[in-house]
Amino acid sequence: MQSYNFLLDIALILLSTKVFGLITKKFHMPQVVGALLAGLILGPAMLGVITETDFLNQVSELGVIVLMFSAGLETDVKELKKTGLASFVIALIGVIVPLLGGFFLAFAFNKTIPSDAATPLFLQNVFIGVILTATSVSITVETLKEMGRLNTRAGNAILGAAVIDDILGVIALTIVTSCADPSVNIALVLGKIVLFFVFAVIAGFVFYMFFKWWTARADHDLRRFVIVAFVFCLLLSYVAEEWFGVADITGAYIAGIVIANTQRTKYVASRFGTLSYILLSPVFFASIGLKVELPNMTTSIILFAVLLVVVAVLTKVIGCGLGAKMMKFSSRESVQIGVGMISRGEVALIVANKGNAVGLMSTNLFGPVVIMVVATTIVTPILLKIVFSKKHAGVDSEPVENKLAESYEELESLYKAQNPKIEEYIKEQKSKHE
Repeated sequence: MQSYNFLLDIALILLSTKVFGLITKKFHMPQVVGALLAGLILGPAMLGVITETDFLNQVSELGVIVLMFSAGLETDVKELKKTGLASFVIALIGVIVPLLGGFFLAFAFNKTIPSDAATPLFLQNVFIGVILTATSVSITVETLKEMGRLNTRAGNAILGAAVIDDILGVIALTIVTSCADPSVNIALVLGKIVLFFVFAVIAGFVFYMFFKWWTARADHDLRRFVIVAFVFCLLLSYVAEEWFGVADITGAYIAGIVIANTQRTKYVASRFGTLSYILLSPVFFASIGLKVELPNMTTSIILFAVLLVVVAVLTKVIGCGLGAKMMKFSSRESVQIGVGMISRGEVALIVANKGNAVGLMSTNLFGPVVIMVVATTIVTPILLKIVFSKKHAGVDSEPVENKLAESYEELESLYKAQNPKIEEYIKEQKSKHE
């Protein structure tokens, strides 16, 4: 008999994330924090009302895909081109510093925390560093969108660095797992990554030319553009993950960038904003809290967990901030970029599960890793709120686009979709005022 418990789970998630989101908003914190706390409270870690299911995991995955696609749609492509080299340097140093920090921390606890992993301790120590290299930019994206700071120099640098960070993380993970699992071919994996970006450029250019030509010819029934755009996003996400072994969110973000400079971008983005807000984003952020299920913890493990959180925060802020400073970003922007890269989210959990499966991580360390993921995920929006506040942000972090003009264009597109005759009225009014 088919179970309909998933309906109750979704209802509880939507209600709780909204309630806790409003509570955190009262304390001048991003609503994302409330959604994370809702998952933590309802999940196995506390009340145990909701547990992870395949359905919730799939909806959650769809949520992060839509979120990153929306981020791509809102990305200033010209600014992203300017920060291309900067993003690479930020990501590179932002991977090296956490890798070293995690390695030395794990090395310090080798004698106090027993390991049941089959691989040498050196590889296990390196793997803890690999976990810390991961970045889940979804939390940052949602927070910056909520604050109206996504389309800034720092925001674009964070998005660009996050994509490159993901690739570097895959490479690091591949190298370490290949040492533990001889069946993994490093050269093959690296070749597939290169081939994906070649494929993405070609497919993206073809789709861009088609979509630009198609949207320029139509002035009504714009909903079909949204469907086709979403299909392209899903296909590129699927190809990235299944064909090339690159994270699906990378494909989703690239798909968003491809459509970002077309005529109907604002309309498409507004439609996806609604979809994300009412269902996908709450489930995604709550699901992170649902993953928390802590084992029995000794004093040494608790101490390791606390230090792991500290190292996770400091290494990203220092590493990415240093990279940003080297690339001539201001001190304020460097701190903003470093803070924006703190969150590990579901990416670190996926990496940890992979390492656990191939014997690279002791089961005793999984609890501290989960604590680190939850802590960095919760603290990131709070710190972003501080460093991007008007008091600390500075002129160089203000949005470069005219928000009034954006709103006007979006409303204009919406009106056109509802009634083509209104377009004539708009043109008449424009000509009177010119």
